[in-house]
Amino acid sequence: MFDFSALNWWAILGCMIVCVISGSTWFNPKTFFTVWWRGIGKSESDIPGNGQNMGIVFGLTFLSSFVQPLIMAIVLHLMFPNGATIIEGITTGCLLWFGFVAPTYLVNKLFAGHPIYVWAIEVSNHLVNFVLFGLILSAWK
Repeated sequence: MFDFSALNWWAILGCMIVCVISGSTWFNPKTFFTVWWRGIGKSESDIPGNGQNMGIVFGLTFLSSFVQPLIMAIVLHLMFPNGATIIEGITTGCLLWFGFVAPTYLVNKLFAGHPIYVWAIEVSNHLVNFVLFGLILSAWK
């Protein structure tokens, strides 16, 4: 059985906050939102979340922002039980991103018929997050 008390819950919470800030910055109208929005086939007259329960959208967004660093913290603890160095943390983040996030999103975008730049915008944000998760989780002792 995994010992969840071995995890740094403050670091995980910090990663969650960083993830939310990163995503809201990345998909801000002054950064990548407009290009991404057009790339997924939406027009300026389309309203984000129109017809959706935004409480569910944001609730699941926060849940995802918690689960990702939680699982990364578990992976880091299993791989480096005495604590990961910053380089090991960042490398682990890059490998998890490269092995799971980037290819999964690529397949989804290809089958959805979205342009490759939509994939690049989305996975680049996740790369930033996973690198920051590795940095935070390994540095915050």
